[in-house]
Amino acid sequence: MPRGPRLDAPGTLHHVIIRGIEKGLIVRDDEDRKNFIGRMGILAKNTGTAIYAWALMSNHGHMLVRSGKCGIPSFMRRLLTGYAVSYNRRHNRWGHVFQNRYKSIVCEEDVYFLRLVSYIHLNPLRAGLVHTLEELDTYNWCGHSVIMKQQANAWQDREYVLELFGTTEGRARKAYRQFVSEQNVMERQPELTGGGLIRSMGGWAAVKGMRSRGRQELGDARILGSGAFVREMLNQAQETIKYQIKGARKRKTAESHIAAVCKKAGVSVVFLQSGSRRRPLPELRKNLAGVLLEEYGLTLAGAARHLGVSTSAVALMLQRAQ
Repeated sequence: MPRGPRLDAPGTLHHVIIRGIEKGLIVRDDEDRKNFIGRMGILAKNTGTAIYAWALMSNHGHMLVRSGKCGIPSFMRRLLTGYAVSYNRRHNRWGHVFQNRYKSIVCEEDVYFLRLVSYIHLNPLRAGLVHTLEELDTYNWCGHSVIMKQQANAWQDREYVLELFGTTEGRARKAYRQFVSEQNVMERQPELTGGGLIRSMGGWAAVKGMRSRGRQELGDARILGSGAFVREMLNQAQETIKYQIKGARKRKTAESHIAAVCKKAGVSVVFLQSGSRRRPLPELRKNLAGVLLEEYGLTLAGAARHLGVSTSAVALMLQRAQ
């Protein structure tokens, strides 16, 4: 079955899982780990992506993130591509480092946030990279040590996590540590690594019990949450698709208008977009600028791309026209 498009919008909470190609390594030493974490932190700050929990393992990694304006796909593409290029250069290798498609699960925050934070931060302990919670408290390659104030990462939003455990730093950190300790003795929670109805309901037995009572619940493999949350996310995704289609139609119509104006003036669109100031191009661009913004709803940057000039030049054209 083909995989559906990713669900995303600014403010959406995602559990992101990355894996090495064919279960291979994604880091070989601490220099690789510093490289990956450093890139993740810079991108988080530059894109407004909030990171609440993370753990970097040898052949995979986990992140709990809130999407910024650029979106999770853009954030992850820049992170993984940039790191892969530097990793291959450093180790004199070629080819893919990561599986082509990372996994991102949209999560219902009220139900799953705290469980996901602890699940992600317990990964090094459960994988045997550290052997006790005390070792995990100071482990550099996991966000748990940041929350425990054993290392500092300005880009990790530890305050958001701690505010859910108490009103003062000390009490909140103690309550968080107790929660992680309690979660550590629980059985593995496979629902936290995926979505869908069975995972969201807590297992097949729960789904059968729900159906035996005549209760119907909506599920989606890309979403971990209640039926109401799934419906909300799917409706939101549908609105996003409509907006994108509407924007594409506007761009196509604007391009048709530009082509018609150029044809009437006896110049090519390529010539219009060349940056040349030969007549009649300046006048054509000035007339087109207002039409592109007012009738087709393009931004200054969008109009500038269509006219082959800078954004400031379009702003100046509009100012002069007024």
